[in-house]
Amino acid sequence: MGNASGAGIGAGWTQRQADLMIAAIACAWGSSYLMMQVGLSSIPPFGMVALRFGIAFVAVAIIFRKRLRELTASVVARGAVLGFLLCVFFGLLMYGLKTTPASTAGFLTSAKVIFVPLIVAVATHRAPSRATLAGIGICVAGLALLTLSGPVSLGGGAGLCLAGSAVYALQIVATDTFSHSDDALLLGICQLGFAAVFGAAFNLAFEGPVLPQSPAEWGAVLGLALVCSAFGFAMQPVAQSRTTATHAGLLFSLESVSSAVLSFVFLGEVMAPQCYLGCALILAAVLLSSLADGKADAAEGAADAHAFSASTHGGLARGLATARVHAKRAQG
Repeated sequence: MGNASGAGIGAGWTQRQADLMIAAIACAWGSSYLMMQVGLSSIPPFGMVALRFGIAFVAVAIIFRKRLRELTASVVARGAVLGFLLCVFFGLLMYGLKTTPASTAGFLTSAKVIFVPLIVAVATHRAPSRATLAGIGICVAGLALLTLSGPVSLGGGAGLCLAGSAVYALQIVATDTFSHSDDALLLGICQLGFAAVFGAAFNLAFEGPVLPQSPAEWGAVLGLALVCSAFGFAMQPVAQSRTTATHAGLLFSLESVSSAVLSFVFLGEVMAPQCYLGCALILAAVLLSSLADGKADAAEGAADAHAFSASTHGGLARGLATARVHAKRAQG
């Protein structure tokens, strides 16, 4: 069993430091919408997945090449699961965007904040706290104000976006589970590589390879690869190893706030009055979750990971009992 956070990276982080890293990751992901404005629609969805994650994997693998010697079969297998989920999520989202207004797609994708606690509750047989439910409700209201410009219809590509959101939530929960028992940094590196492999396979099978056609497009691809993918998805497991999946899901909702702010600063897009209220509600939800959970989040995160892992091997009751012991020790 590897070090959950990776030697020298995140090993001594407090939950607050992990929260700040998740917020930084969410801001990096928010910049992806800005980069997509340069006209990357000519590249098919799975081709884009293969490109951005392939470049990201090469960059991170070079930086941490010595750490790759510590790879285990468990890390590789679990990295493959995470990479597959990432590939499917981005494929569903980008195909959904072809026939769905961006505002609707953005809101439906943000529904991961609802799916994450539902998946955790089913897996652990433990309902979210009242404070968590309140935070989720406030966050959903904020996301609606920030992203929606009209009524939501689940026809056509909207259904794909909602399905992608559910897959994204599953990826967050799986990352939470795996990062508490395996080397989190190596998990992040592996998921980049496997996302690229699966993206390339789906691209060759269903689309056909297409490369960027201009320097601007190549610049956008490199930005997506290095900022959003190499940094964001390599560090995601490291940061999540110090908190719970539900709390991380709320923090990742800052992606929508980041996207709105960056679009205003760099593209001159003016936000409607309700968008400012939406941003405020999302920030309030994140703050409420952080204040309500406090130090207990780290202990409950370990409990969720033990229980979820045990449930996949048919030992849920035993896993919960063991997890509670770990949680009490961590809190005590």
